[in-house]
Amino acid sequence: MHQVVAVTGATGFIGQNLLDALIRNGWLVNALTRKQPSKNSYKNINWVFGDLDDRDALLKLVTGASAIIHCAGAVRGNSPKTFFHANAIGTENLLQAVASVNLKPRFLLISSLAAREPLLSWYAASKSKAEQILLHYLQDAGISYAIFRPSAVYGPGDKELLPVFQASRYGIVPVISNFENRFGLLHVSDLVELICYWLNNVSFTNGIYEIDDATPGGYSYQSVAEIAQQILHRPVRCIKLPGKLIQLIARMNLWISKFLNYSPMLTPGKFRELQHPNWVCDMSAFKQKGINWVPHTSLREAFPYLIKSK
Repeated sequence: MHQVVAVTGATGFIGQNLLDALIRNGWLVNALTRKQPSKNSYKNINWVFGDLDDRDALLKLVTGASAIIHCAGAVRGNSPKTFFHANAIGTENLLQAVASVNLKPRFLLISSLAAREPLLSWYAASKSKAEQILLHYLQDAGISYAIFRPSAVYGPGDKELLPVFQASRYGIVPVISNFENRFGLLHVSDLVELICYWLNNVSFTNGIYEIDDATPGGYSYQSVAEIAQQILHRPVRCIKLPGKLIQLIARMNLWISKFLNYSPMLTPGKFRELQHPNWVCDMSAFKQKGINWVPHTSLREAFPYLIKSK
């Protein structure tokens, strides 16, 4: 008998890659969506129409599920309310739905590495708050849970990091922060594989897990340029963009977004996140808790496909 897994954020970048894997592995899926999915070829998916404010939809989503994978959230916004409502209150609404069903499903929150630095931005603070809410509800409730904090995720369907990688085709890697800043990267296929590993291992230890591709010391902009140069067989240089100019653009972007009512990506908070010197993950929790999983895809292996993507 196939088990049911409930997924939020199913039509997003990570969610779509996850759905493909779940269907391939024979899972039945309850997927929350606000609009008709673009892919109509999915089988074994029960689309639940609604959002994280719709209590009836959330109850329908979690009923009968053996596990919940909460991917939904806001990565763009022009106010603290936007982020906290989507990321923190949305998580609490989902947990309240879980509390109201008889069969208590396991719960996986896809958070962000930004949550370890909540003072940097509204986004980071909202992700940290979502984690706190989950721990408040589940830590002493006897329900199996995990919080995954992936670093910057890239791969098929990504629209944020892809332009940075593809700029190398023109011989440049744009740099907003300091050249020596370090960061982790994670291919979406590895994140999806880890989620499936969690699903298939009910003994997976509760806790918070930081996740990147386990490259020692992570990456720098210079190391990204060196990888691009080796793959492309031509010079690739790091070009530092003026920090004060980018900061000014970020402030103007936020100010204009409030008048035109759109959700900007580049804001003062995002600028501060980009300036942070260390976004490399500490993956020691996997070894400490005896979890036998390792990532498989490094940036060097993925790069030839990234520069050809559209």
